[in-house]
Amino acid sequence: MGSRKSIGMRTVDVARQAGYSVQQVRNLERDGVLPPAGRTPTGYRIYAEPHLHAALAYRALAVGAGPVEAKRILRAAHGHPPSNVLALLDAAHARLDTERQELELAKEAAEAIAAEPIDDVRPSDSMSISELATALGVRPSTLRHWDAEGLVVARRDSAREPRRYSPDQVRDARIVHQLRIAGYRIAPLKALMPQLKPAHRWEEVMTTLAARDASIEVRSRALLEGAAALSALLSRSPSGPAEAAPLTGSSATSAV
Repeated sequence: MGSRKSIGMRTVDVARQAGYSVQQVRNLERDGVLPPAGRTPTGYRIYAEPHLHAALAYRALAVGAGPVEAKRILRAAHGHPPSNVLALLDAAHARLDTERQELELAKEAAEAIAAEPIDDVRPSDSMSISELATALGVRPSTLRHWDAEGLVVARRDSAREPRRYSPDQVRDARIVHQLRIAGYRIAPLKALMPQLKPAHRWEEVMTTLAARDASIEVRSRALLEGAAALSALLSRSPSGPAEAAPLTGSSATSAV
């Protein structure tokens, strides 16, 4: 009997080696993540090594770049020049690099104000918009912009009443101000602040930032693994479903 490589792989073989269920493998083929499978004379799917490489690449890239972008990269690998695929992969690395740089800026900013207490505040510490703007050294229009973006939303019972910042909101404004000085952009701040607001001590802020650092490392390693599988896929891309030899006999009847 020939080797498994010579007779092709069943759906269950790809599923086991890639860490998916049989249905997930079928879904990946349906979604264009895997190239179309070959078929036996009786209609059973049959896969080759490029299908396995595609499944492994998607599994890693989904962690590193997200499922949507991973699907985009794999679909391009099956129907576009390699340069297009490499450009998409480069873009995924660039986004992660930008996130890593922004996180470093956030760490620097957090350390710069770590000596300031963010707990044990008093109700009398609340401020008007002009008072807070003066304390931070920014224009009132800057605070209004942060309010509109949802970064630091002042307390107002009606649109006609002046903005009033509670001690917690003053704390949030200080955080936003320092992160903006450090170079943090508005869009990443909108994603970061909900994670920092529940923190009541700077140790908790730093723990949150450390968790983001760990997440970036996991995704970076996943991109590395995905790139290796993608390279194998591009170098062994099948010319068509016929590359997988038909299953015969008992092998064919056991395929799924």
